[in-house]
Amino acid sequence: MARAQFDRDQVLDDSVALFWRHGFNGTSMQQVKAATGLKPGSLYLAFGSKEGLYKEALKRYAKESMDNSRQVLEQAPSVCEGVCELLENIVQQSTNSEYCSCFVIKTQLELAADKGSLYDFSLQCLKEVEALYREYLSQEFDVEQSAKRSTSLMLHIFGARVYGYQSASIDRLRLGLREGLPWLPWLPWSKRQF
Repeated sequence: MARAQFDRDQVLDDSVALFWRHGFNGTSMQQVKAATGLKPGSLYLAFGSKEGLYKEALKRYAKESMDNSRQVLEQAPSVCEGVCELLENIVQQSTNSEYCSCFVIKTQLELAADKGSLYDFSLQCLKEVEALYREYLSQEFDVEQSAKRSTSLMLHIFGARVYGYQSASIDRLRLGLREGLPWLPWLPWSKRQF
């Protein structure tokens, strides 16, 4: 059988956008075909199934998000200031009218009742993000504090991603994050340059 000829990265980017907006269960194969241009045979040959395509799209999104987080944390004057910048980015993203929360978190929420392989994969992605924060925080805190603070950070990020979806004003989100994460070096928001 001939191999499918297409731009895999573009198909995955198109799939991320589609699944991010509609979720796994809310996306039909017709929508996948329209968004990616792939015929069902090519999709199955390349990804095995709609679930396989979703998993690859989720993997791509998670990798790009982790790469972005690493870059912000590496370039910041300190890890904690980098964390503040990441949180401010989340706050800013939540004000965008096209904001769809976080693809990994949306997957967790959508598939929590099923607890299938996609749910397990999204849980693993979140554990990797927490491990990334724990690794960076260990540059400024001991092992125990880094573990506690990375978990606290994940809870606040999860909350901001879900609650921040146009449910709260930008100032309320910032105040909530500041109140819940007092160990961060919060600068006056008006002075931050993002």
